[in-house]
This record gives sequence, structure tokens and C-alpha cells, in this order.
Amino acid sequence: MAVTRKRIEGNLAAIRSRIAAAAARSGRDAADVKIVAVTKSVDTETIRNLIDAGITALAENRVQQFVTRAEEINRYLQRRRNPLASPVEWHLIGHLQRNKVKSAVEISAMIHSVDSLRLAEEINERCEKMNRRLPVLLQVNCSQEEQKYGCAVGAAIHLGELMAQMKHIELSGLMTMGPMDGNPDGTRHAFVRLRELFEEMRHENIGGRDFRHLSMGMSGDYEIAVEQGATMVRIGSALFE
Repeated sequence: MAVTRKRIEGNLAAIRSRIAAAAARSGRDAADVKIVAVTKSVDTETIRNLIDAGITALAENRVQQFVTRAEEINRYLQRRRNPLASPVEWHLIGHLQRNKVKSAVEISAMIHSVDSLRLAEEINERCEKMNRRLPVLLQVNCSQEEQKYGCAVGAAIHLGELMAQMKHIELSGLMTMGPMDGNPDGTRHAFVRLRELFEEMRHENIGGRDFRHLSMGMSGDYEIAVEQGATMVRIGSALFE
């Protein structure tokens, strides 16, 4: 059953209130935090209600569903009579295989999950063929869990330097996920480490002006992420519960 617009708006108000409180605790402006809605577990009608509630940054984990959802929503937007305040943009946040780069690049406004030089090169080559420059984030495994994707913390600066030299991708920042056990102390440690890495790379001017985003925090830990400097939080279940 679809989640109603009214339910989404109520959840969204609560999320924004918590983001504002977390931002205030760290001396930040809540307006600097973007909510990216993770739509992998909901139906198309719910996504339409989400858009009508004002959230237009949408994220998917798997490329095939990413493509299907984008096509469905594009058809809805073509039928929609009232213009949106801002255009719908699609973010790919899950692991990306190199053989699926073409489909991802055709749709993405941003790819959050670039974690290897070979993948970055593949994206850069595909973007060159399409004559576009695509914002990407370098995914870092700050929790050092073997089952997670993301480059090692110690390799991130060098990889970031190489990515920043590519002409058809825009290194826009870093992404990480908190530890799978959800322990708040471990989560905070991972987010602090990503922020420190981000600040070090900015000090070295890696990525230049484009390098400005920290994508971290999901439904269970976005408040910690905002306290530690997140500019994008990837929210799924908290929007739709």
C-alpha cells in the first residue's frame, strides 16, 4: 500500500526538526543539509506522493531499479500539470559495477559510490562519450568492515587526487556509511573520520571548489551525521514509516 502524501509530510516535518536541532548543536545552518530520499523499498505511487510533498532528490541502490524508477517517474512528470519548485534529480548510492556504468551515467545527477580508480576511469570515459561532466563522490569505508564497499581510509587521498584530474567527472566530496551494528559511538567515530579526511583533502585543494559535500547518515543515524558536518543525508524508512 502506498504511503500517503500527508503521512510523508508529517514524517518530513519531524526529520527536518531533528536536522535543525542537530545543526544547531554544532553551530551549523540546517539549510546546508540536503535530504536525499532513498526510494528502494517503496512503490511508484509513494514516490509520486514524495515528490508532491516537495522532495525531489531521489536515490536508488541498484542500477536496474534505478533505470525503471526513473522512467516511471519521468512519465508521471510529463503528465503532471503543476511545475515543481525544483527538478527531480536521481542519485545512485549503491555499489556500481563497471558493466552498468552506461545506464547509471545516463540518468544520474550524482553517483555517491565511486570506490576504485577503475570505476572512476570507466565513468569518466562514458561521460566523455556523452559530452557531460558528472558529479561523483568518493566512497570511503570508514568503519573498516570487510563486508562493505568503499576504499580504505589510507588510500582515499591518493585516489581523490587521481579522480580530481579526470576531465569528465567532478569530484564533489566524500561518502560513507556508519557501522552495521548501529552503535552510536562507532557511528560517530566513522563520521568524524570522514569529516577529518574531507578537511584534509580540502586543505590540499583536492577537487577545488567542487569538493564540498559529505554524504553520510541514514534513517537511524542522520542526526549524528549532521552534527559531524553532513551536507547530504540519505533517508529511507524514516520518511515512509
